[in-house]
Amino acid sequence: MELTPFWIGVIGIVVLLVIMFARMWVGVSMMVISFIGCWLITGKFENAYQVLGSVPYSQVASYTMVCMPLFILMGTFLSHSDIGADLYICVRKWIGHIKGGLAMATIGACGLFAAICGESTATAITMGKIAYPEMRKYGYTQSLASCSIVCGGTIGILIPPSVIMIIYGVLVEESIGKLFIAGIIPGIMQVLFYMATIWILCKIKPAIAPVAEKFPVKDRVLSLKNVWPAGLLFIIIIAGIYSGFFTPTEAGGIGAAVALVIVICMRRFNIKFFKDATMDALQASTMVFCLLIGAYLFMRFTALSGLPNQLTMALINFRTEYNVSPILIVVILMVVYFILGMFLDSMAVLLLTVPIVYPIIIGMGFDGIWWGILMVRFIEMSMISPPFGLNLFVMTKAINTPLGILYKGVWPFLIADAVHCALLIAFPQIVTFLPYMMS
Repeated sequence: MELTPFWIGVIGIVVLLVIMFARMWVGVSMMVISFIGCWLITGKFENAYQVLGSVPYSQVASYTMVCMPLFILMGTFLSHSDIGADLYICVRKWIGHIKGGLAMATIGACGLFAAICGESTATAITMGKIAYPEMRKYGYTQSLASCSIVCGGTIGILIPPSVIMIIYGVLVEESIGKLFIAGIIPGIMQVLFYMATIWILCKIKPAIAPVAEKFPVKDRVLSLKNVWPAGLLFIIIIAGIYSGFFTPTEAGGIGAAVALVIVICMRRFNIKFFKDATMDALQASTMVFCLLIGAYLFMRFTALSGLPNQLTMALINFRTEYNVSPILIVVILMVVYFILGMFLDSMAVLLLTVPIVYPIIIGMGFDGIWWGILMVRFIEMSMISPPFGLNLFVMTKAINTPLGILYKGVWPFLIADAVHCALLIAFPQIVTFLPYMMS
């Protein structure tokens, strides 16, 4: 029996999932499966070899892609300068004295740090080292202290600049600038939802978060001196992109340059700092480019198989025949993302699903910018979901907290996430309002 291109595509995805679950390198796995798949579909080794030889350079060597390593470099400059500690100290002095204030300060600091880092795990680990000992010192329960860090870390891939948004925008050819702007309101909402969750938990069980000392107004104001440069950098980037004064690629260059100037002005620059920051940025950029090359080859493979088009038409026909609401399809996809994210890294989930899911979403008439933000929220939820949320495993090692405590404490935050996602689905204008007001 001869396999059709469609079934070659299906088998390729199944095999890819198996080897990804086995913890093989995602980018390399995609390259190998895509190469073999193209070979089987076309029947010619030369065709697959030509794709493998041309696609990586033609797709990666583009002007748009330059912004990704530049934003990564900006984040490493600021993260290596200990500005994460400054952000936490500042927010703690302003709201640490209220009930649950230190946990709220952790969420707030995660949101601020996300605006200059753009990566979930890095945000969680950085804040874990700073905030967890402080909360435990003041008598916060292990559950609240650890879960506020785990959940706060997920904000890193929603508030711009976000590496995942850049990759999504490049893969589906959506405006990176609009994706950045679209993440602002949902990101702020996520911070507020988490803070409200902490407030409610402290109202129900006051003993979980003893009140810390209240700092004088003078100390609060003085704490701003080490964090305003990072805030100014964020405003410059977002305002410049929103107004059209510069492109996202130019924003990456400006951000990296200004971040370096900030570190020098704060007298935190030395040769070791520069070497460590640039090496981290180089390693992260190399990893992301490897993933992107795999994703582009995988997109070519799935396009040759006809799988995305056939799935799109099948879903549209199913929706028409049975009068199924498009929102129900979105909810089903949300469940799929939720399950995948329990087992795979956020980047792997994005690269695996975008070639298949994006045509379905567009085919049903949804907005690509809205879906990008919604997809990020689904992935964020899955990263903190028991039993296999990856952020839970990362943090249990980083702050030496038993998994059982994280499993029990994370559910209120997941409920807040579900409410947040429901609002974004019910009111797409929350996401699309700002990006479509751009000049």
